Amino acid sequence: MSAADPHRLDTGALALWLRRELGVSAGVLEAEKFPGGQSNPTYLLRADGEARWVLRKKPPGVLLPSAHAVEREHRVMAALAQSDVPVPRMVALCTDADVVGTPFFLMELVQGRTFWDMRMPGVSVPERTAMYADMNRVIAALHALDPAALGLADFGRQGGYFARQITRWSAQYRATETERIEAMEHLIEWLPAALPAGPEQSCLVHGDFRIDNLIFHPEEPRVVAVIDWELSTIGHPLADLAYHLMSWRLPPEDFRGLAGVDIDALGIPGEQACLRSYLERNAVPAPDPREWEFAIAYNLFRVACIRQGVMKRALAGNASNAAALDAGRRARQTAEFAWQAACGVRA
Repeated sequence: MSAADPHRLDTGALALWLRRELGVSAGVLEAEKFPGGQSNPTYLLRADGEARWVLRKKPPGVLLPSAHAVEREHRVMAALAQSDVPVPRMVALCTDADVVGTPFFLMELVQGRTFWDMRMPGVSVPERTAMYADMNRVIAALHALDPAALGLADFGRQGGYFARQITRWSAQYRATETERIEAMEHLIEWLPAALPAGPEQSCLVHGDFRIDNLIFHPEEPRVVAVIDWELSTIGHPLADLAYHLMSWRLPPEDFRGLAGVDIDALGIPGEQACLRSYLERNAVPAPDPREWEFAIAYNLFRVACIRQGVMKRALAGNASNAAALDAGRRARQTAEFAWQAACGVRA
């Protein structure tokens, strides 16, 4: 990274911090930014040429309130260390912005496979089927955890998750709006009025449970780490699950989805099959179909809001990914997908 790169790490200052705070002599410290991700910049740290840690930090520039909360990511992953949900081992949290420009945390480097394409090219059909089954196992295990037993009782509020999230994301969308998108205007009006009736369930939710936030064992068909917990909180399990499964509704070129893909030939279970497996694992009743479709529409709306935020950061020059501008431009298309789903509920 060049000296002018806003995401360049001061490895000298970081090496001094490692020695002072952790008693670790890193020798020649090098940082390589991972290419993926649009939010919190993440780096592979090498000490004397050996890959040692992963550093995740807040991006530079003016940030939205509550966004890019690396402190919360560190807290939840530390709490999950002994649970059935695999996460990297936390090494340290630094809230002193003077070290590398913004707060950051260090975690162990987990060796394994990461996929950006849900079709998992290069994987055999039986292994692919097993990997999808393990994804289902992990999200079901997450929702079955007791937040209080993990010391996370105050990690979010009980109940009212959909209403709070719609208010939050609508406000964040307005704060990053760069053009008028009619579908977003419709969604901001419709979603609060269409909230499912009845009491809400609450559990620990990841908020961004998708294939590229999972690390699979190098040789076995199982998840060895769930990463990117920036959006985690106490929330509605249906919202988290619908976010994971909405990719079955989207084409490969948008959000790396599965729509139009011959999933049977690939050994990938369908959306409803995944939903049934999850329900069986956690012994919970099936949701009302309209509630499920509402959850899909809400999640597509949320992704549109996130993409709009990416667009705003790209235009400001502080997005963490070179492809941010292209991702941001897809906010409109995603909003239109969301409104189509909403219209299915309204019909």
